[in-house]
Amino acid sequence: MTRKKPEDLRSHRWLGVSDMRSFGHKSRLRQIGYDAEDWTGKPVIGIINTWSEINSCHAHLRARAENVKRGVLQAGGFPIELPAMSLSETMVKPSTMLYRNFLAMETEELLRSHPLDGAVLMGGCDKTTPGLVMGAISMGIPAIYIPAGPMLRGNWKGEYLGSGSDTWKYWTEKRAGNISDDEWNEIEGGIARSFGTCMVMGTAATMMAITEALGLALPGSSSIPAADSGHPRMCGVAGRRIVDMVWEDLTPDKILTPAAFDNAIKVHMAMGGSTNAIIHVVAMARRAGIPVDMETFDRLSRQIPVLANVRPSGKFLMEDFYYAGGLRAMMQNMREKLDLSCLTVTGKSIGENIEGAKVHIPDVIHSLNDPIYAEGATAVLKGNLAPNGCVIKPAAADPKFLKHRGKAIAFEDYNHMMREIERDDLDVTADHILVLKNAGPKGGPGMPEWGMLPIPKRLLGQGVRDMIRISDGRMSGTSYGACILHVAPESFVGGPLAFVQTGDEIEIDVDKRMIHLHVSDAELARRKAAWTPPPPKYPRGYGAMFSDHINQADQGCDLDFLQGKTAMPEPEIH
Repeated sequence: MTRKKPEDLRSHRWLGVSDMRSFGHKSRLRQIGYDAEDWTGKPVIGIINTWSEINSCHAHLRARAENVKRGVLQAGGFPIELPAMSLSETMVKPSTMLYRNFLAMETEELLRSHPLDGAVLMGGCDKTTPGLVMGAISMGIPAIYIPAGPMLRGNWKGEYLGSGSDTWKYWTEKRAGNISDDEWNEIEGGIARSFGTCMVMGTAATMMAITEALGLALPGSSSIPAADSGHPRMCGVAGRRIVDMVWEDLTPDKILTPAAFDNAIKVHMAMGGSTNAIIHVVAMARRAGIPVDMETFDRLSRQIPVLANVRPSGKFLMEDFYYAGGLRAMMQNMREKLDLSCLTVTGKSIGENIEGAKVHIPDVIHSLNDPIYAEGATAVLKGNLAPNGCVIKPAAADPKFLKHRGKAIAFEDYNHMMREIERDDLDVTADHILVLKNAGPKGGPGMPEWGMLPIPKRLLGQGVRDMIRISDGRMSGTSYGACILHVAPESFVGGPLAFVQTGDEIEIDVDKRMIHLHVSDAELARRKAAWTPPPPKYPRGYGAMFSDHINQADQGCDLDFLQGKTAMPEPEIH
């Protein structure tokens, strides 16, 4: 492999020449306390850190950045830490999804505007991973991703707790009167015992694994618990590796091929991954100029069974998955389904990276001959209610709802829904289908995780814990149940979901990938003609830009002007 020379480095334009502007760059670095020996002839590595004091998933990344810097210095690079927007999943409202593209833009511009030769991307909380990766793809310099890692498993009364999944579970029981306030407080104190992302197969764990499967992270790195001593060691290895990647000019476009995306989607299916992955992977692929769509997911879903016995599709947690051998072991179990020739950040192939990996706990990571669920993690349904598609996670739903016909109870927005479901006199049965409108990209705004609609209070006392719920929103990857999500086009822009009325019949058949609203075309046309488009949610600022340019769920919810591989000019230095 041809290696770059120091004068080939991108940072050479800032630091390697002798003129007045370069004098300004270097004198200001000396002002910070650096000296010529720190940067001369060395790759400058930007460490994009999404740490903040209100993001518990990333609470350790401030310290982990020092481990990365140590690795960069050991390999002869010059590390520079740059902060980026921290998308705290539990704190940012109305939804971190509103700001994923903001982080992608910030990442791209941080990398372009500074004298950087390579990037280390530090994150893990749901939207952070795709945001960082999308920005790095668009920029195009060598980049390696460091997963934040899952937190330790929770504990309450000797039972393991999974963040998100058990929150929903026990909140339902509290609403049903089966859990006291004191017990609820105990759960609150025991469910999140360390820094790190959700330790179930939510969006965070899913996207960290997908990024590793794409080849953008070190082999095995996405499985390491955040609090494990292996995590800071991995950060040091990544710091050393990115320096070599710069000299090798190993850029994302050499890694992100159609086969790499197929591998990642297959891994997503085998892990029982979050439905949110569809939106993020479509967006990432489109940044790379690769045509991935919802049909790609559905096609591969039929080929790959669920192998990871991890909540919410299974019974274990990510810590157990790590002890069982982690992602390398699971990929080894499904190696016959993967393209093992795909290049990765190690400079080696996927096949080389997983060589020798073994499953240590077969009940946690199953084989292709003994899957948790016969098909993959997600199914894409289409019909007159969702012309551009919608998704369901069959493995996390009561099987009886995978083929169902029932009457709709329609809610115009989230607040309407919350008022109605708490009514003791709501006319509802377990066979009804709850429909939530105006929860999509523009309607939410930002497509919040409202799709796991609560079970109506009247049904809780009857022991009902699942029913079909349909929306144009998303649901947390930690959620479960017969939830049909991402209905496209969304109701806010006049998609058919906007015209559903209470009493309409809706039919679902997951095997046939069908969803149908039993209302005549003529009646739907009449309702559409009487429909008045709602006013924009944001009159100004980023929210207004988002609303004007956001794509629908089936297109990845990226901003339309950010997609594609259009070359961007390097900044002029004067």
